[in-house]
Amino acid sequence: MLAPVIQKNDKQAKLLIGIFSAVVFIAVTFLSKFTLTIELPFDVHIFAFINAIINTAVAILLVAGLIAIKKRNFLLHKNIMMLAMALSVLFLVTYIAHHLLAGEAKFGDINHDGIVSESEGALVGNTRAFYLVLLSTHIVLAATSLPFILFTAYRALTAEFEDHKKMAKRMWPIWFYVAVTGPLVYLMISPYYN
Repeated sequence: MLAPVIQKNDKQAKLLIGIFSAVVFIAVTFLSKFTLTIELPFDVHIFAFINAIINTAVAILLVAGLIAIKKRNFLLHKNIMMLAMALSVLFLVTYIAHHLLAGEAKFGDINHDGIVSESEGALVGNTRAFYLVLLSTHIVLAATSLPFILFTAYRALTAEFEDHKKMAKRMWPIWFYVAVTGPLVYLMISPYYN
């Protein structure tokens, strides 16, 4: 097993994780209320594409991290998971940038007027319902899992490996689902970007 990277302080960890999770939740929740109108020399939807790439990389890293820990390669597992966490922070930055600069796209809004008319809805059919279920589960799980993922990482960094393992068994599938559904959401919504 590995030595602790940080000193155990559950009270401080809970406070910092709680504050960070709340700030992220509030920032992401209110993103749909604001759009910055800035002329940029590139297509702002590049951030959404970057998000999909980052999510894909995180999903691959999660599988690699799982394989590493199954092989009891603790240092490799730690490095992989720390990279997955760092990419997730980068994802958050590009996610916020995209939503602030591009605004909200609506699935099925073929003519890009911000409204999904009956005729547009008929054209996309049940695909819209599937997309909305996929999107809503992705968003809810991403928002609610963040503090638990961070606390799982904290348990590893304080070398509380039994607690880390118990939490990781529950959180890994959720984080993996969020990482995999992110690119799927992008692939489905990107035709409706204006």
